[in-house]
Amino acid sequence: SPACGQVPAGTARCLGLFLHTPARRAAAPGGGPTGLAPADLRSAYNLPASGAGGRAVAVVDAFDDPNAEADLAVYRATFGLPACTSINGCFRKVDQRGSFVHFPAPDAGWAQEITLDLEMVSATCPDCHILLVEADSADMPALGAAENLAAVSPGVVAISNSFGSPESSDEIGWDTKYFTHPGIALVAASGDAGGASLLGGGGPIYPAASPLVTAVGGTSLTRSSTPRGWTESAWSSSGYGCSAFEPKPAWQGATGCSGRSIADVSAVGDPQTGVAVYNSYQSKGWVVAGGTSAAAPIIASIYALAANTAGLVGASNAYANVKALNDVAHGSGSGLLGGILGSSGGAAAGYDGPTGLGSPAGTRAF
Repeated sequence: SPACGQVPAGTARCLGLFLHTPARRAAAPGGGPTGLAPADLRSAYNLPASGAGGRAVAVVDAFDDPNAEADLAVYRATFGLPACTSINGCFRKVDQRGSFVHFPAPDAGWAQEITLDLEMVSATCPDCHILLVEADSADMPALGAAENLAAVSPGVVAISNSFGSPESSDEIGWDTKYFTHPGIALVAASGDAGGASLLGGGGPIYPAASPLVTAVGGTSLTRSSTPRGWTESAWSSSGYGCSAFEPKPAWQGATGCSGRSIADVSAVGDPQTGVAVYNSYQSKGWVVAGGTSAAAPIIASIYALAANTAGLVGASNAYANVKALNDVAHGSGSGLLGGILGSSGGAAAGYDGPTGLGSPAGTRAF
């Protein structure tokens, strides 16, 4: 079920999806919760277990998760990751003004989102420092203020945004006010309502539609006997489409849209093949989670591992290094636009809307 329900116009919704059945201890050797573990993600995407060099990933969300640091500690201890705490300087939690004393009101749905985001950063980049910036509310001025604070915080090279709101003409101004941060990888989830169609559908959301960010779609990810060891296909609910307001960035190239195309790249988002998450505030323990909310912090953390954001604009690095990605050429998106941005089934060889250019195959595309 969605962590956050429907929201008023002009307000962003968090995009995490959580299975109702709690993740139990696995019977497999080594134990651990069900759902993909950190070692699974690093195996699937060919990532090193270290190498962040003190770089930080910022996570921007709305409202407060009072148990954020404690839940992060449980997750990391369970999977043998080094401690990341406010005491050792690895973890910081602040409000949109930078205060580490006064926080917004708690919110159960956003608390689930926060734990998903923090734990996916930990899984993907175990030695990354983590900054959690909690906005006062889920409207764009508040989230934008949190984004701006994250961008000027010491050590931050990537910012993960697992939220979105329907596109509007206001977003062009928001690009300038909140998402113009050269040299920092801004990453946004593409949504969980599939693609827009002439008869309806989810359609693009903001900030994923901004040409200043890397828009991240979702995949289904399962172990297999292939040389890679994993099979990856387009998740049917992955958000995608053609922006109604944003121009096509010079680095994007031909993607079937006259304007900005979403998504750029992808990672696991299907909750049926989802990740293990520990949340004590709302979920009361281990759960399996997904959504492009899981994929966005994974990609943000890979940017931190790659250490190559100095000249980055949007997703320009990925388009310049397409061969360093796994081409996700199976599965289906939803709606007519799957045919415009890929094949009639949604995902196709090369670029397609639901999965973009593909998923990470190491750090070189970032």
